[in-house]
Amino acid sequence: MLFEIARPALFSLDPERAHKLTLKALSLSPKRGPAPSGALATEVAGIAFPNPLGMAAGFDKDAEVPDELLGLGFGFAEVGSITPRPQAGNPRPRLFRLVEDRAVINRMGFNNGGAEVARQRLERRAGRPGVVGINIGANKDSDDRIADYALMTRIMAPLASYLAVNISSPNTPGLRALQDESALTGLLEAVFEARGNEGPPVFLKVAPDLEPADVDAIARIAADTGLAALIVSNTTITRPDLRSRHAGETGGLSGAPLRDLALERLRDFRKATGGAIPLVGVGGIASAEDAWARIRAGASLVQLYSAMVYEGPGLPSRITRGLERLMKRDGFSSIAEAVGSE
Repeated sequence: MLFEIARPALFSLDPERAHKLTLKALSLSPKRGPAPSGALATEVAGIAFPNPLGMAAGFDKDAEVPDELLGLGFGFAEVGSITPRPQAGNPRPRLFRLVEDRAVINRMGFNNGGAEVARQRLERRAGRPGVVGINIGANKDSDDRIADYALMTRIMAPLASYLAVNISSPNTPGLRALQDESALTGLLEAVFEARGNEGPPVFLKVAPDLEPADVDAIARIAADTGLAALIVSNTTITRPDLRSRHAGETGGLSGAPLRDLALERLRDFRKATGGAIPLVGVGGIASAEDAWARIRAGASLVQLYSAMVYEGPGLPSRITRGLERLMKRDGFSSIAEAVGSE
């Protein structure tokens, strides 16, 4: 109810300023522990998740409020993307609400305060309960992006529940080329070498704008390298029919218009991997029904972000309550049992 009252004021502000105010409000909110384990508890990549719903990367770029996000009812929070050096990102304006479409377009460009700032924050929370993944990226002006990912792995591995290698942002020129088969193999070899044998699981975040051959190649590499999970997917550079005046803005589109494409790509990866590699479903999830459809299609975990812009901080709890109801309705005793059951 408080969000409904505050939303007109927030929506009157520039989206980026509103986001900063949201982060500030979260940081000042009463401290609550992470969601308790219950009927929705599941295990993926050796990690015990109290529920399968996570906050996607992009919301908390600099690891300012991971514990506050867990306190909202998320089963896990993914911070970042974080790059080795501080990065201002692309020129403003670079974030747009498409209210009529319940969508967002961003061309942020990995803006963040850099590895050292995030490392210090994450070290201060070391030992606290809760699953916090760290999404790592490369600097835009880097001469060797693979070296950037290796460096970020060495810095962040001791602090992460899992590492998410982000090569799928459309807002860093040339980054998505790392999804090509030969480049991806070299990248992951460098990441695993930097992580060592005792480091956290490594997830890979891919784009929804992939051809079938790309999906098959990434699935093969994931199996060969021992990736712990694939995050499917990031924002899209495609443009379905949109009504907002911001529809023509460049950048990555997220929110409701991405739902069908992201679900289709999830099914593609489920088929290509044969269910052997856990999948994290992302893109257009705004309700328990959306999350449940993604789980039934093959996602062991799900994430959201853009829906929070329109639904507010009560959304995680509403979705988890709804997931428990849907799981019982369809006769499943656990989330793991429901994965891929469509």
